[in-house]
Amino acid sequence: MVNPLSTLDAIILGVVEGITEYLPVSSTGHLLIVQRLLGLGEGSGKVAADTYAIAIQLGAILAVVALYRARIWQMSRGVVGKDADGRKVLVSLICAFLPAAFIGVALGDTIKDKLFSPWPIAIAWAGGGVFLLLWKPVPKSRRIEDIGVRAAVIIGFAQTLALWPGVSRSLVTIVAAMFVGCSLAAALEFSFLLGLATLSAATLLDLAKDGDTLVRDYGWATPMLGAVVAFITAIVAVRWLVRYLSTKPLSHFGWYRIAAGGVVVVLMATNAL
Repeated sequence: MVNPLSTLDAIILGVVEGITEYLPVSSTGHLLIVQRLLGLGEGSGKVAADTYAIAIQLGAILAVVALYRARIWQMSRGVVGKDADGRKVLVSLICAFLPAAFIGVALGDTIKDKLFSPWPIAIAWAGGGVFLLLWKPVPKSRRIEDIGVRAAVIIGFAQTLALWPGVSRSLVTIVAAMFVGCSLAAALEFSFLLGLATLSAATLLDLAKDGDTLVRDYGWATPMLGAVVAFITAIVAVRWLVRYLSTKPLSHFGWYRIAAGGVVVVLMATNAL
């Protein structure tokens, strides 16, 4: 018996996706835990719930399109040879996208079977939190237009770590971009744009594979509602994150991640999860 996805469930999951997708806290980890607490994703409903957790990213994708439309237009002009900087950014994004694309396709089913559960998420949350508290970034000044192929590939391989739910794609790409010399502002923008490519590919792949199961179990209306809510909240979250990190360090998210991991452990120990 598959538990239905109610309107309230869709709104809650949309808010969770929108807020956490671009913050360094892992949206997939949050969605999987919240789904469990809502009684979704168990037994025969697991495929539909896991697909929903990916498909709902459509709202967050469109949020970046709306917020960074000028940069996207610049890259479009670069394709036809009318903007050299736009072409450089596009090439670097393609290079950064490829590692996770290949590994995700090759190991996607195994990752879902082995890692889409509370314990791996709690471990990743806590581990990432400790890293943020210990990491001492050195301010750099490389612009997004100056990210070359080698630096982009390094960021791309770092992004593959986020295939483990709880790690956070946003976290590893921001850290990797700063490691190769980017300013925090450039690292944030590159992470958002790389997310646009990566999330789009993951969403299309999952919908092509299990979209029929999603629609059969949940219908069309509630998943679309979740995506709309994710779009609105993602815009708010991205704007907030850029402002917040202009004056505050990334390490503040470390405490949140450790606390989130601890909460999951307590919920499992008390059989609430």
